[in-house]
Amino acid sequence: MATTRVYYNSACPVCAAGIADQKQRLEGCAAEVEWIDVHADNARVGEIGVELEFVRERLHVVDASGAKRIGSEAFEALWGLTPGQGRLARISRLPVLRTLFRWAYNGFAAVLYRWNRLNRRW
Repeated sequence: MATTRVYYNSACPVCAAGIADQKQRLEGCAAEVEWIDVHADNARVGEIGVELEFVRERLHVVDASGAKRIGSEAFEALWGLTPGQGRLARISRLPVLRTLFRWAYNGFAAVLYRWNRLNRRW
């Protein structure tokens, strides 16, 4: 089975809590997930060809097929792998909800990124 890679920023307490929850939910399931903390290893962002600050702001997932998913689509990909969250993944893919979810995620991510910068987390 191919591995899904999740690029996240542990310096953000909200992000770290969300990732900890997803890790726990995925424990013992068949999905192979590599969790890559870009705060601990900045160079890993080179694997996906984006700037470090972009990964600090938004979750990135490279799925088993090699497709890069960013932000709300990254959550969709994770939910699709997670037992008990498949329905959430399907709902979040509905056209109108997908657009609303993307807007909400992008707005929240921008505010959260600024809050973390103001608090000098990196």
